[in-house]
Formats: sequence, C-alpha cells, structure tokens
Amino acid sequence: ESTPQKPLRAIAEISRYLLLFSVYADIHTEAVQAALAKHKEEKMALPMPTKRRSTYVQSPIETRTPPDSSSGSEDETSVRRQSSVVAPQPPVNPNLQSPDSWINRSVQGSSTSSSASSTLSHGEAKPQPQSQAQPQPQPHAPPPDVTAVAHPARGPRVDLPSNAVVRGMSRGQSRSSMMETADGVPVSSRVSTKIQQLLNTLKRPKRPPLSEFFTDDSEEIVEVPQPDPNTPKPEGRQIIPVKGEPLGVVSNWPPALQAALARWGATQGKSPALTALDITGRPLYTLTYGKLWSRSVKLAYTLLNKLGTKNEQILKPGDRVALVYPNSDPGMFWVAFYGCLLAEVIPVPIEVPLSRKDAGISQVGFLLGSCGVGLALTSEICLKGLPKTPTGEILQFKGWPRLKWVVTDSKYLTKPSKDWQPHIPTANTDPAYIEYKASKEGTVVGVAVSKVAMLTHCQALTQACNYCEGETLVNVLDFKKDMGLWHGVLTAVMNRIHTISVPYAVMKACPLSWVQRVHIHKARIALAKCRDLHWAMMAHRDQRDTSLASLRMLIVADGANPWSVSSCDAFLNVFQSHGLKPEVICPCATSPEAMTVAIRRYRYIGRNGIDGIPGAPLPARAILSMGGLSHGVIRVNTEDKNSALTVQDVGHVMPGALMCIVKPDGPPQLCKTDEIGEIIINSRAGGNMYYGLPGVTKNTFEVIPVNANGVPIGEIPFVRSGLLGFVGPGSLIFVVGKIEGLLMVSGRRHNADDLVATALAVEPVKTVYRGRIAVFSVTVFYDERVVIVAEQRPDASEEDSFQWMSRVLQAIDSIHQVGLYCLALVPANTLPKTPLGGIHISDTKQFFLDGSLHPCNILMCPHTCVTNLPKPRQKQPGPASVMVGNLVAGKRIAQAAGRDLGMIEDQDLVRKHQYLTEALQWRAQTDPDHVLYVLLNAKGVTVSTASCVQLHKRAEKIAAALTEKGSINTGENVVLLYPPGIDLIAAFYGCLYAGCVPVNVRPPHPQNLAATLPTVRMIIDVSKAACILTTQNLMRILRSKEAAASVNIKTWPTIIDTDDLPRRRPPQIYKPPTAEMIAYLDFSVSTTGMLTGVKISHAAVSALCRSIKLQCELYSSRQIAICLDPYCGLGFVLWCLASVYSGHQSILIPPFELESCLSLWLSTLSQYRIRDTFCSYSVMELCTKGLGTQTELLKARGVNLSCVRSCVVIAEERPRLALTHSFSKLFKDVGLSSRAVSTAFGSRVNLAVCLQGTTGPDPCTVYVDMKSLRHDRVRLVERGAPQSLPLMESGKILPGVRVIIVNPETRGPLGDSHLGEIWVNSPHNASGYYTIYGEESLQADHFNTKLSFGDPQTLWARTGYLGFVKRTELLDASGDRHDALFVVGSLDETLELRGLRYHPIDIETSVSRAHRSIAESAVFTWTNLLVVVSELCGSEQDALDLVPLITNVVLEEHHLIVGVVVIVDPGVIPINSRGEKQRMHLRDSFLADQLDPIYVAYNM
Repeated sequence: ESTPQKPLRAIAEISRYLLLFSVYADIHTEAVQAALAKHKEEKMALPMPTKRRSTYVQSPIETRTPPDSSSGSEDETSVRRQSSVVAPQPPVNPNLQSPDSWINRSVQGSSTSSSASSTLSHGEAKPQPQSQAQPQPQPHAPPPDVTAVAHPARGPRVDLPSNAVVRGMSRGQSRSSMMETADGVPVSSRVSTKIQQLLNTLKRPKRPPLSEFFTDDSEEIVEVPQPDPNTPKPEGRQIIPVKGEPLGVVSNWPPALQAALARWGATQGKSPALTALDITGRPLYTLTYGKLWSRSVKLAYTLLNKLGTKNEQILKPGDRVALVYPNSDPGMFWVAFYGCLLAEVIPVPIEVPLSRKDAGISQVGFLLGSCGVGLALTSEICLKGLPKTPTGEILQFKGWPRLKWVVTDSKYLTKPSKDWQPHIPTANTDPAYIEYKASKEGTVVGVAVSKVAMLTHCQALTQACNYCEGETLVNVLDFKKDMGLWHGVLTAVMNRIHTISVPYAVMKACPLSWVQRVHIHKARIALAKCRDLHWAMMAHRDQRDTSLASLRMLIVADGANPWSVSSCDAFLNVFQSHGLKPEVICPCATSPEAMTVAIRRYRYIGRNGIDGIPGAPLPARAILSMGGLSHGVIRVNTEDKNSALTVQDVGHVMPGALMCIVKPDGPPQLCKTDEIGEIIINSRAGGNMYYGLPGVTKNTFEVIPVNANGVPIGEIPFVRSGLLGFVGPGSLIFVVGKIEGLLMVSGRRHNADDLVATALAVEPVKTVYRGRIAVFSVTVFYDERVVIVAEQRPDASEEDSFQWMSRVLQAIDSIHQVGLYCLALVPANTLPKTPLGGIHISDTKQFFLDGSLHPCNILMCPHTCVTNLPKPRQKQPGPASVMVGNLVAGKRIAQAAGRDLGMIEDQDLVRKHQYLTEALQWRAQTDPDHVLYVLLNAKGVTVSTASCVQLHKRAEKIAAALTEKGSINTGENVVLLYPPGIDLIAAFYGCLYAGCVPVNVRPPHPQNLAATLPTVRMIIDVSKAACILTTQNLMRILRSKEAAASVNIKTWPTIIDTDDLPRRRPPQIYKPPTAEMIAYLDFSVSTTGMLTGVKISHAAVSALCRSIKLQCELYSSRQIAICLDPYCGLGFVLWCLASVYSGHQSILIPPFELESCLSLWLSTLSQYRIRDTFCSYSVMELCTKGLGTQTELLKARGVNLSCVRSCVVIAEERPRLALTHSFSKLFKDVGLSSRAVSTAFGSRVNLAVCLQGTTGPDPCTVYVDMKSLRHDRVRLVERGAPQSLPLMESGKILPGVRVIIVNPETRGPLGDSHLGEIWVNSPHNASGYYTIYGEESLQADHFNTKLSFGDPQTLWARTGYLGFVKRTELLDASGDRHDALFVVGSLDETLELRGLRYHPIDIETSVSRAHRSIAESAVFTWTNLLVVVSELCGSEQDALDLVPLITNVVLEEHHLIVGVVVIVDPGVIPINSRGEKQRMHLRDSFLADQLDPIYVAYNM
C-alpha cells in the first residue's frame, strides 16, 4: 500500500497471491470483524456531524505532495497488520497443565488454515459478506418534534414504538427537507433527528457500572471506582534474575574499536568495508578498509590541528561534536564517526534539519545544549542544502546553541605529517559517542556510551550473532543510531564485515532493493524492520528469481513490537519459496539506554548445513489475554480469541548480561513470574548516562531492584530498558510493549501500538494511510483519555470517513475494553513527521492540545469513556422545620436593607413633590430657566437643551394634541416611539399631563425592519395602545412599503407626529393622578426571550426617584452624564424621571452616537468635569475594545477622568467583573480612579434594588467555590483557589429597600451561606405584570408573596435572580457592619444538569478561554444535553480544532460532558439591546436548523 503504484496493481491482478493471503489471513483483522459484527446486532446509528461545505474543501490535489503513504513510522510496526498474516496456532491442549502450557511451541510450518472469510488486506477482489459491510441505516425511535418548545400544559409527549422505521433522507436532499416517521408523521428539522440519534446512542448502558456516591465539598470531586473483585492478580513466585551466557574471551579481540580499524586498514586495505547505493538502488561507491582508515586519520588530524589559526586548538579530546549527515550518505558518516573516535572527541549524530518548522527541532537544540556541542561536522552537499538566511548564513534554529560548521569532504582535509599517529588507548569508561533519544514527552536526550561499553557491546553482538570475518551484511536501518549503528557501523568494522547500506530514499523508490542486494551479494546477514519486510512483500512479484538462501540471519530490529509476529510470518510465507529458511528470522529487543536487550539466535548454519546446538529452544509464541495484559498479568487467552494478543519471543538475554523484570511504576520491585513489568539489565555493554543530566540519569541507569518487602536484592545497578515484558519458559524473553507507548486509563494499561493495530484492522484502505496514525493520551478530568489521530486520504468521502471512525470506536471498545475520547482525521501530509517518515507523536499531541491540528473530521466520545463523574445530586425534599432548626442554631438569616427613606425635611416639598407631574410644574414656576437636560451629538456638540419651563410647555402641547387629535381618555395606553433624546422626555410628561399611561418602546431599526419591527408591533398589540406618539421620520417608516413586508401596517392605532405641534397656546389640561394610578408601563425582553411589561404606579415612581436622590446625593447644582438606552428599567428612570424630581442637570449621550465617535462619552466626562456617570455594559465594552490601545492619544487630547468619582453600570445581571476590571485598568492612564467603577442591579419586579451611591463603602469582591455554588451553597475561598469564581457586589442597596434570600422551592428564608432567590420589599416595587407575552401562566405571586415561615406578614416581590448576602467587615454610613448583596444569575437561565445548578455565563467564560479563535459563546440545554454554540473568529479550518478543546474545558472546570458543539460565524449569537445573550432564541434557531453552522459535532 505504501509502495509505488505498479506493484500494487499487479497484486490486485494476481488471484493466486490473494488466495495465498486468504489462507494466512491476519488473526487480528478477523477479531476486529467479529467484534464489529457483534456491534451490528445492537443496531445503533451514530449521528453524523454536520458540516458547511466550504469547511472541508481540500486543496487541489496537484499542489499536494503525494503522501509517502506507508512511511510507517520509526517505531511503528503498524504497517503490519492488514496485509500481514499470522499462522493461527493449534489450540492448547487443556489437559496440559504444566506451567509452560500457555506458551504455544508450534513451529510456523505446522499451521492450519484459518477461516477464509476474513477480510483480505487488499481485498478489492473479494466480495464482503453483508454482515461485515458498512453499517445499515439503523431503525431507531423517531425523534420527537423539538421545534416547538413543549408547554407543561400539553401533556406527556408520546414516543412512537422503537421499531418504527424512519425513512431516512439522502444527504443530497435540501437542508429543509422533511422526514417522515413510519406513521407518516413529519418530523421537521435535521438537527432534532440527529439529537434524537445521539440520545439513542447515549441510552446504551455504560461499561463497568461503577459504585457511585455523592461527595461533599470537603471530599474529592471524582468518582473513585471501587476495585473490581474479579480483577486478575499475579499469582506466581518472585522472579529470579536471568543470566546470559558468559562473554567468551577471545585472544585476538582488539583492545579498542579504533584498534580493529587500524588493523584492517593496515593488513586488509583492499577489503571492502561499505557499499553505498544511489537513489535507484545501484551501487554508488565502495569504501575499502584502507580508504576508511586513511580518511578517518586525516579527519582526526584536521580536527585536532587545523581548525583554528596557527597556535590555537579549537577541539580538545572529550569535546562533543554534532554529526549532521543525510541518510543517503553513509560513507561520509563512517569517516566522520571514526575520525572523531581517533581524535578522541565525542560524536553526537543528529538528523539533518530541513526547515525551521521540523517536528521537534527545538528539542534537538536542547540535546545539543545539554551536551555542550559547539561544532557540527557535515558534508559539502548537505551544507548547501541547509536552510539559509537571505544573506546566506545558516539559519539559527529555535533553541539551538550557536554552531560552527565544518565540512569533512576529503578535499578539505589535511594529510598528517609522517610522524603523526592517532592516539589509540585501551578502551576505558570515558564516553565514546552520544546517541540521541526522544522521550514520550518529546524531549530529546543524549545517551552516552563509554569506550568500553561500545567495545563490549560489539563483542557480545559478535558472539550472539556469530559474526565471522569477511561476511557481507545488508543494512536497511538508520546508521546513525540503534541497531543500524551497533551492527552496521561498529560490530561490522570489528569483524571486517562488508556492509551494504540501503537508504530510506531508495526503499521508498524501490522497496525490493534490499532483497535484491541480499541476492546479488549473497549476503549472510540482513538488518531490517517490519516495515521493510512489508514493503518487500508488497512488491515481490517483480522478482521471480531472487534468492534469499544465503541469509543465515534476518535480524528484525523492531521484532519486540507485539505486532511484528504477523509481518515476520507473512514475509516468510512469501519468501520461503525463494530459499528463506524459517530459522533465519531473528527478532530482537533493544533500547537506547540498555542497548541490545535480547536477540534470537539460531545455532548457526555451518558450511555443511546446520550445526544444531543441542537444547537450543525453538521459537515460541504466546497467546495472551488482552484483558489480563491491561491489568499487568499474563493469562492465556482461551475463551475469547477476539481479544488475544499473539507475541513471539525475542530470544535470550545477551552474553554477559543479567536481566530482571520490575514493576514499571513506583519502587523497582521484582515482579512475579506471571506479571508484566519493565525489563532491566545489568551489563558492561549498555549506556552509561543521559549526558549532562545527572538527575534523570540516576532513575534510569542506577536502579537497584527490591523484593516484595522493599529490601534491595544486591549492590549491582541495573539500567531500565523502557520495554515491558516477561520471561517465558526456557528463559526466552517476550516483549509486549514499551513504557513510552503505555496509556494508563482508569488504572488499566493499554499499549499505543495495540490500539493502532486494531484501528488499522478496520479496513482503512479507502480512508486513511497505514503508517500515519498517532495514538496518545491526554489528561482530562483526573484520568488519561485516549486520542487517535490519522491522516485521511484526499479522495475519502465524508460518509466513508465517518463510517470508518465509528467502526474504529466499536472495535477498540470491544477488543481493548477502553473507550476512545477523541478520534480525529487530518488532511494528508499534515501530521508532524520524524526524519524517517514516522509520525512525531509528542508534537501531534501538542498540536491537538493547542488547537492547531486542523482536523477535517472529528468524533468525540466523552459520554462513553468518562466514567469518573461524581454521582448526580438527588435533592432532598425536607420539611421546612429543618431550616428553622438551622436558623435557631444561630445561623443569621440572609437579609439586608438600605437605610430608611426618612422623613422629608420640608412639608411644603411633600405636597409639591408628591407626583412627578407636580414636581415639573413647581420647578417651571420657581426656577423656570434652570436647564435640566442637555443632548449631545457624535461631535460632542449640544443639539438641544430643555429648561424646566420649556419642558413643561412642551408637555402641555403634547397633552393637548393627545386629547384633540387622539381623543384619548384617562388611563388609556399611549406608545412613545422616539430615538434617545429630549422629545421622548417631553412626550412622557405630555402623557402624564393628559392622564394617560405612556409605554416607551425602542423604535425599529431602519436598516433592519424585518427583525426589529415585529417586536414594536407586538408591544403595541399587547399594550392595546390607543395611540402612537412619534417623530415624522419614524411615522414615514411605520407606513412604508418595507414595513408592510414584516407587519400589517393598515391596523396601526392613531399615529401623532409631535415634530410640528401648533404654535398657539394650548388649553390648560392637567389631570392629577392618585398614588395607586399607573404612571407608566415598562416593557422589556428578558434574556430568556420573554416580553414582559410591568406596571409602575405614581407612588412607586416618587419613591424610586427619592431613593436615587438620597443614594446619589442629587440636587439642582449637580451635573450627571448618562450614556444608556432610555427604553426600560433604570436606564429610563435616569434619563426621563430623576432630573425632574431632583433638579440636577443630565447630559444625555445616545449610545448609538459612540459608533461614529468612540471617545464621545469619555471626552464629555472630561470636558464637563462630571463626577457621576451612568452607562451600560455595551458602552463599556465598546470603549474597552475600541479605545483600549488609544489611551496615549486620549491623553494627548487632554482627556482627564480624575474628576469621575462614580461610574455606575446599569444592568439586570451578574456584574461582569472581567469587563469592569479591564475598563478600570485601561483608563487608569487617563486618571480614572480604580474605585470609581461599580454596578447597579434591577429586575422586572423592582427596577432598582441596588445602586452604588456617593457614600458608603466601596463595592467588595469575593471568591466563591464553584463546586459548592452548584449545590446552592456559598463557600468563600482565597483568590486564585482552584475552581473559584470571583463575584462583585452589585452596588449598595437603595434606601427603603429590603432584600431577603429565599429557597425558591420551599419559599423559606435561607441562612447566610446559601444561594437562593433574591426577594425584595420596597415602596417602589412594580404593581404587577401588565401581561406576559408567551407565557400567560406566569404567576402573579411574583409581586405580593409571603415567606412560608419566619415573617409571614411582609409582602415580597420575587426578582427571579439567584444571589446571596454576605456581612462584610466594612462599615456603612450609620456605623453598622455592611451587608453586601451578590447577584449570581437569573433563575430562568440556570441549567439543571445531573441534579446540580449551573449558570450559563460560567460555562461560557470557560469556553471562551479555550482557544484564541472563539469570539463569543452561548450554552443551553436540550433534552438534558448540554449544547455549546461558539462563534469562530479565525479561519474555518480552525473550526474542528475547537470541538475537543471546548469538550475538555467544560469537563475539567464544570464536570459536565458537552453533548453538542456548534461552531458558527461571528454575530450569530443573538444579543439584546442591553448586551445580554438571548440563549432561548438561539436554542430555537438551532433546533429549527436556521443557524447555518460551520460545523456541528455530536459528542458520543
């Protein structure tokens, strides 16, 4: 699959080959098919994600480099599986109960054929039985109709029987096409169908039902699984260290490796040492031992004597030098390596850096830095190819030390003088070379190998492999490190072997080249990886006459990989007819630290056939249970062959070595015989240390094993190999995985390679590339979660990919019993690569966590794999007496009050001030020319002003017009439709003079009538308005053609335009009100999308104005600035009512003017030296975002805000702390005091509960524990505590206002430390709802309601907001301790999930922090699923990156699993005029499929 196209096609043509494969089909593929077939019976359809087409338009194929498909990664024998074959083993005889019975000793030859129905690797030719083909469209319960929000009154929803067949629609149909259920009931909206599918899949029972309990705050959050009594435990005795054969002493072994080279260079100069191949696989040059010696000596001389100026020596013995040579140039590397050894400097071979963006490039810099490398050797050609700056300098790579580059081509080397000889001391413990190694986290460290270890290792390999002088060896491995270096460069020279080096580039072009080299050179030894076996098999038809009979050892470098067994078998199977003998295949186990751990050696083929050594054990197989392995124990798999792992032995311990198996985590305790552990080795032939890193070295290179009691078993130090395995019968070593591929999920171990293999067994041919799959785990919510990332083929369809993904989930679930957290497909060629084509796992993981992986398909399954969530909370409905008990025990009832409204000083004032209308008339008489209002335009210029008398006269004219033109009766409702300004104020007082009730409505937006006019129409209809007062301009709009498109314009009530009222003096009309009469109606759309109108009586208006006057110390010599929308709530009160009552001057700044001049509000404050200003969050946000960077410019214009003593944000929500903080911080530079900004709080039932006044303590901030808050409890924590939420007091409680915190269910008062509904008692409470549009059933008890116990007399109004009261250390004006009110959020908006109470804003705050491309987000629930909608401000290719990040952050911070993630364009989340999100509107649009999302992910 990875090889060039021609052999592939050939393979497909030849049925003989296919037949052969069908006999030796891969056991594992069969297991996967069986597992999937089992899932089929459960009949589940997973909802497929929805994508906007543009999101996954692939870049044109021509511009892509064809992915080097099977470059199978370095450690990745996963090329192995699908086409690989395993000879199935005959069943173990159950009567043989010897300890060895679980090792199956069958030799490959005796294999029986497995069922022929298994899937073929390239099974284009074989028809699939239906049961294994794609999942059928699954019948499932029809989705409920979710477009309309069900009202409680409707009665229970009926679900159709689950066997009803849904006639599905093809993906091609239009978005809005309807679906019908079996009974012909149309189900609208695709979204609802998918959500129903998702719910159906989530109804599946979870895997192990964990014992559940509810933890209180004091305990840990996580559900701790109780140990399962059936978990297999190791039962064997403690393992005894295993000894290798003694290392033979041979007289002619050299005293040092350089001495061997010197000997061959002198005595066997003509003998070939190395043959290099060109890109076509033909020999390019052969280096003889004579040439190798002379060039190495020249280089050593040059390095020591010729690098600096005459007298200075740049390199001293023991210095470290980087070797930078490409994989295609072994000759230059050999000379450089031996030249360094002869000069006694320490070579550090590294990969050639290709660009700044190479995977892990900065980590290589860490290696060079920790080894103190300052000099790099390279070839001329390689130097030319290195990335350069425009001036021709070699790039300084990120994290690299400054390097001096030295070219080592022969022409640049100096021949040493006759008397100069390199110094060759006997091998000692000084470092000889440093081999690099990348750890699981991606850090690159250098393993130092001493001169004596290098020599001893060569001796041990010579003895184990029986190397003879003059043999030929073909090396397909990387010669810079590991086996390629140990066998192909070092041991080869020691034994005067002729090495033929086959570079990676040749293998890509001609996968058979190494087999041909063996044939041509009659090579005795070949070094290869499973990948090379696989490639050769794929291409083998091209060579009929190749013979592998000369091979005595085919050393499989990654034979320790659990899945290598199938590659070895398949290779043997194809090449046995070409003379390959079964006993030639020698898997081995190695690691950079311990070097060669074990190698299988067949006693050696002599000239006369086989010199069989008696007692040499046959190769063995073990068939292990995956379940046992995941618990770290060895169990024979007898029952379920689907979850079995077949492993082959890697031979015996190396000569001269001692091996133990210890527990991989915790102290190095010896394992039992049936336990999997880490292999540790004591030998003179291993690495010595991580160079320059003494701390990490100790834990790896100096391990003393301990017994079960923790007592050390001896003095000798062992080296950790990083390999997991066990010792089988006959002291054979078995390896089942690597520590760095270990994923620890919920206390069980899984091997990344095993998961890769299972994924590949799900016929990936059409969807992904074989060698390009990364498996890693990420820590989310106190456990590791498994993530798989694969590269998708450009021609794979959406359906194919999704299907493949859902089948991989099922296969891994069945075979490994572990849930996948995330499966992502990325476009071809986008995963970071290691130099020889593998996937760079740690970089891939980093990209995933940073949100820069850019997947084109993603499937998250948090519901399946997150099993440690705390148990849902069950609310205990208890009698109210429990509560009383609490309170009696000395708990303070949570209540607070503002100061008394007090007696009014002057009785005259009372009469004049009883009603607002009388106050205005009194001011017009006593102080006619005092200016009450100043209106500014965008340039800051006064457009109009109104003095007391002007306002009074204008109001009279409007009252006259109402009675004459509108023939209005007392008490009728009149709609005011005005832009923010003075006309609005005059019209309001005109209505009051005429005795009718004003209803203030935000005018429609001329550019967006379709969206804004229906609301206006609705309020007019609901309030049954008799007449509309407005401007000429707006009157034209109401009657325009455009308006007719959205509403019926023929049925407007009388419209009176107040722009040109008659000049003549109007008749005196004044109808004095009574206290209970309604002064005006206040209409507003709540965040839940409900339109509510409240009735405000004349008495309430006076009380409210008086309360504000006292709190803010307003009187006629004061000036305030208002930048607010004057349409409802406290904004309207400040704009229209307060000045008339208190006589202060209001400077009015319409917020829309800020759009054309951002600094208008702030420069007004500075210019008029304003002390008190009122604004909205949207205004504050505009200034923060738009002016944040321009404070210097504002300073230059002379803006100075040091005059501002209070800047109050008017809102009906929890204070937006982050916004007020950044505003204060940004404008500190222009003099704004950090204490100035505060907030107010009002609600529908009481327009102003709190307002930060001029006196009293500053607003305080507390940090509360979010876990407790979800349980409706308030626990204060320190700033910066985990899971803490900062909350700011919502201003001071106004005079005359009392609040109490009440349990919304029992209606009993709560203690101090509880979250409850805020109830308010005050003379300015509203008198009731006028109507509530959309939910008539909303109780009247919002207004006059009593506590269920405690104080049954007082009448309270329910604000509908949750909050709490805290007594602070601060003192208020009267010297008492101050009680602060904290608003947490609207009760209607809270989400009840898992029995806990969540506030959307908290989840949204977390989501917005998850990725830089999230502009805004909103959450809501649907059928108990949490839906997160996020606006994407980056490019659309980031869309899918957001899905896992959003899921992670909500799980981590809120312990909730997100059900659906919706990614939309900026501006899609609806926001009302007060800047609040309209989450219910959003929900309705989503369910009705009206959002046109970029991507919708349904988390499984």
